[in-house]
Amino acid sequence: MASSSSALSRLSNLHGHLHPSHSNKGGVGFIKISPEVSEALSNDHAVVALESTIISHGMPYPKNLETAREVEAVVRENGAVPATIAILDGIPCVGLSMEELEKLANLGPRAQKTARRDIAHVVATRGNGATTVSATMFFASMVGIPLFVTGGIGGVHRHGEHTMDISSDLTELGRTPVAVISAGVKSILDVPRTLEYLGVCVAAYRTNEFPSFFSETSGCKVPCRVDTPEDCAQLIDANLKLELGTGILIAVPIPKEHAASGRLIESAIKRALEEARDKNIIGNAATPFLLARVNELTGGASLASNIALVKNNALVGAKISVALAQVKERENKGGVKTTL
Repeated sequence: MASSSSALSRLSNLHGHLHPSHSNKGGVGFIKISPEVSEALSNDHAVVALESTIISHGMPYPKNLETAREVEAVVRENGAVPATIAILDGIPCVGLSMEELEKLANLGPRAQKTARRDIAHVVATRGNGATTVSATMFFASMVGIPLFVTGGIGGVHRHGEHTMDISSDLTELGRTPVAVISAGVKSILDVPRTLEYLGVCVAAYRTNEFPSFFSETSGCKVPCRVDTPEDCAQLIDANLKLELGTGILIAVPIPKEHAASGRLIESAIKRALEEARDKNIIGNAATPFLLARVNELTGGASLASNIALVKNNALVGAKISVALAQVKERENKGGVKTTL
């Protein structure tokens, strides 16, 4: 009965999101959910949230559109429904049509890079926003999507002990109950300090060492190892049932065949960091600059690796989402909602 009541409540909320009021009385807090995503959520099917900053700021057109379509295809091929999230003309959208994906890809950096703190401004000004990890987690949680796939999360920047340059991704993980599947933190960051700062469950997929985006290793061990999508689903399910109110970070190493040379990448990162300091590039402009410059210095090797790891994360994330949906299905068939 509790499960049925929860489903009805969720359907009611979804109806409100799908049919928002455009009057001032209704406020600006509405969300548009695509029919495909809405149907999947109402039936407790597997859904994977995807960010949109990688489309607008991660690579040039048309490579960004091609990659976005390929990542969504990987999610579908592995049994889940992709829900790319963005703000278009002031409306938060969960699940983009092909036309909307193309619009965002064409906008490129003209779409505002949107973290949680920027959402109200982008919506109020009817702007176009490409969601970062924090904003994507926020919207995913609002509509009941428990899992989100990205390339790598932000973290504590190198020399962060002096600059206090720390990504809002870490804050969001501490307050939003969405599992994030990534290839660790971006290797342009300070990995040990990022892990020390994080106050949430950090797990590594089929390894005991935390990966660092372009590399399978970082020199940092993890307290939690998960070896199957089912292991991950049980971890996410327990986190949600305990109502801890925090996210989970599941780090998936880049496939061996796509791992770029660690020495080459590290050399390029050091040079890019020096250039960023010389040009006083800080805040949310730092990561796009550093990734683009590292790509230039490595002759495109880092971009190819970036795309490969995102697709691999999408594959793993979709399988975890399917396993999580199966956990819920077993509970619903049993007619009893398990509590811890």
